[in-house]
Amino acid sequence: MRRVAMVGALSLALLGAGLAEVVAPAAATSDGRVRAADAAHHAERARKALVKRRWGRAVHESEIAVADAPENGEHRRLLGVAYLRAGRFVSAARAFEDALTLRHDDHAAALNLALTQVAVGQWDRARATLAAHAGGIAAPDRGLALALAGDLPGALQVLMPAARLPEADAKTRQNLAFTLALTGQWPQARALAAYDLPADAVDRRLATWAALAQPRAASDQVAALLGITPAGDPGLPVSLALVAPAPVATPIAVAAPPPPTFVSQIVPPAAPPLVSRPVPPAALVPTARPVVASRSRPLTPGGYYLQLGAYENAAVARDGWRGALRRWPVLGRLRPTGIAADRSSSLYRLSVGGVARGDAIQLCRGYRLRGGRCFVRLAAGDRPAPWRAGSRFAAK
Repeated sequence: MRRVAMVGALSLALLGAGLAEVVAPAAATSDGRVRAADAAHHAERARKALVKRRWGRAVHESEIAVADAPENGEHRRLLGVAYLRAGRFVSAARAFEDALTLRHDDHAAALNLALTQVAVGQWDRARATLAAHAGGIAAPDRGLALALAGDLPGALQVLMPAARLPEADAKTRQNLAFTLALTGQWPQARALAAYDLPADAVDRRLATWAALAQPRAASDQVAALLGITPAGDPGLPVSLALVAPAPVATPIAVAAPPPPTFVSQIVPPAAPPLVSRPVPPAALVPTARPVVASRSRPLTPGGYYLQLGAYENAAVARDGWRGALRRWPVLGRLRPTGIAADRSSSLYRLSVGGVARGDAIQLCRGYRLRGGRCFVRLAAGDRPAPWRAGSRFAAK
């Protein structure tokens, strides 16, 4: 089975996609072998179209292949890749889900599914997908996908050991460098990027990463790394929907056993602030709120921080801190901190923390439940905010 891999400067080696057309099976015959052969023919034409970057033709040919052989998992995955290259993330996610339904061990489809879930803002589902297929996805690919899904600490736990191996390549090092940049560790990211890049290319690479660190929409990072232009998506054609097998009738006297419970291997931190349209706070409050760090429970010191936002300078960040305290005074238990984005910019990243990972995750969840935006990251040289002394906005 061919593995789909992330290569080069944080790009993902995927086959391409294009615009959908009306699908009709090219071989309307009852001969299954003829239809299978016809499906293979169109699948091959789709692959050639992907190589030529003819996304529309790739989608059309792969849709015919799936229509002729709907139970073929490889054709379903190919269809997902075509949709993904065409910028149709919702349809791509459905195709990859169908491919995994047909072939549970298709780790290439799982990696692509996680990327499309990130692109549509389903970060929790993306992390669960990566956890379920952790053993089948190469560490450089899984680490970068975790970073895109918002689990920066988990991404570093995967990428750092991989980068220390003697066989570590440029892709592994660059994926780690990008993840370090997302956590705000720009000096370390620069040093690692320079290991494989000429000196005149390092600044350009870091400038690209700085733009990706502040996405305006959920799909921005995935689209940029894959070189994809997001497009309008009418959804997967009804004719291509995967029909689940009919359930087997169970005798009334025998109770059917409950389905196994899926347990994610990753403790999901709060999703990164990628939602382009704010969600009303009321819509985020579940029936039973998760337990969050409160005044009564002491916080455990550690190396994790909540990044609350990036501001024009430290003075502007002070207003951001005031707003955060008005939204949730519990944050006043901790001293506000921050870091400059880099030496060439006055951009100031407001943070708060210095606590254990579990406490940071719970604090960020609580803040998001109150309409705030944050994500959890490792310490990156955070220093006490210069305007903390005498602030009257601390929690009482």
